[in-house]
Amino acid sequence: MLVVTRYRVPPADAVSFRDRARRALEVLAAKPGWRGGHVGRAADDPELWVVSSEWENVGSYRRALSSYEAKLEAVPLLSLAVDEPTAFEIVATVESAAPSARASDADEVGLGHAAAPVVPTDFDAASAEKRTSAGSDRGEP
Repeated sequence: MLVVTRYRVPPADAVSFRDRARRALEVLAAKPGWRGGHVGRAADDPELWVVSSEWENVGSYRRALSSYEAKLEAVPLLSLAVDEPTAFEIVATVESAAPSARASDADEVGLGHAAAPVVPTDFDAASAEKRTSAGSDRGEP
């Protein structure tokens, strides 16, 4: 079974959404029947995000969502999804023998921002802002 949820996320919330989505998948990954999952952002629309997961069967997915941890971490995130069907029966699968085509720096370089040796992304700016505000809360310069 394939579960696909889409989200509209303002750029200012990109880092926190990415982290919440990753945490939700980590919680679900610990449940029986989990096969894998992804968090992605549209290449042509940086406000459009997707969280997908694959399950052994629909029962595994439903049982995973009913766990205490999932109710704390995953369900609140899933409730923010675009209102559309999310659960799909897998009717065909094509496996790849090739290694991942994902760039090794994909977590550091944003889409369309790889024109220089070091290019800050929207994730870097938000992380720096969090560090700066955390330091001022502690009375650090």
